[in-house]
Amino acid sequence: MSQRTIDAEPYPLAFQPEATALVIIDMQRDFLEPGGFGEMLGNDVSLLRSAIEPTKALLETARGAGLLVIHTREGHRPDLTDAPPAKLARGHLEVGIGDAGPMGRVLIRGEYGHDIIPELYPAADEPVIDKSGKGAFYETDLDLILNNRGIKTLIVCGVTTEVCVHTTVREANDRGYECVVPSDCVGSYFPEFQRIGLEMIKAQGGIFGWVSDAGRVIEALG
Repeated sequence: MSQRTIDAEPYPLAFQPEATALVIIDMQRDFLEPGGFGEMLGNDVSLLRSAIEPTKALLETARGAGLLVIHTREGHRPDLTDAPPAKLARGHLEVGIGDAGPMGRVLIRGEYGHDIIPELYPAADEPVIDKSGKGAFYETDLDLILNNRGIKTLIVCGVTTEVCVHTTVREANDRGYECVVPSDCVGSYFPEFQRIGLEMIKAQGGIFGWVSDAGRVIEALG
């Protein structure tokens, strides 16, 4: 296998493209588009949408380089049997998970709002992981898919930085994967959470992984 290096913090990350996957977390209409669940909660979705174009550029490069590309979606079965009652009740929302919203039932698999935005839509041969929790490894076959392909390094993009991205990176770290997060390919509704979330990943010599940006990762993929 060929070895390359990504310019990253806290230090350059050596990786092998053949053993690397791009994982795009929860770039769904409900979180990123006006009228979706994220905006219904009072958030400014433009703060997430800034990650779309850098992620699209990285996705196109990854596809051209032959990397395994995996997408995830957070959502639940239509009967909500996989949704913990505590999750459904939290926030005392007028319109919450499973309720009817402008894009269909909120965070329900198969609904318009649950699906991935068209700018980053999966190719036919790219696995889509439907997850009921924040982390992409929780109650999914993601680890099996990665192991079957001999993947050691993950390039993690998506939303939100401090919730589903962070949880997935932590889960991956505990399973022995090396993760790099391009800072412009992730987003948060809260700029301070974005900054701190990225700082936490690369702190203490890379306690959870590495932080770079789309341009430097694209350059490394060549």
